Amino acid sequence: MAKESARNGLLIDYNYCTGCRSCEIACQQEHHYPAGQFGIKITEHVLEKKNGLSIYYLPFPTDLCNLCAHRTKEGGKPSCVKHCQARCMYYGPVSELAKQMEAQPKTVLYAPE
Repeated sequence: MAKESARNGLLIDYNYCTGCRSCEIACQQEHHYPAGQFGIKITEHVLEKKNGLSIYYLPFPTDLCNLCAHRTKEGGKPSCVKHCQARCMYYGPVSELAKQMEAQPKTVLYAPE
């Protein structure tokens, strides 16, 4: 019986995302998506606090995201991870990414089927 490969995912540390949209653009170009269609989309969140505003950005994979299966099959990184200017996106086995989350408080894990 063949050993199953690990389930891979995408870990996003939104504490450091600057909202540069490099991941959106890289994905759109990689997959030739038309204007308005995205595999990953940045959302901006503004929180009012006693001492002012807090703004953070969250890259959110859409239903079109397949983690660049054609790239990762050959050992590469998903386009969004490769081109992330803030280096706040990680690709790898979900079990390892989940361990990494324990040390990083503002993270989300995307693990498609």
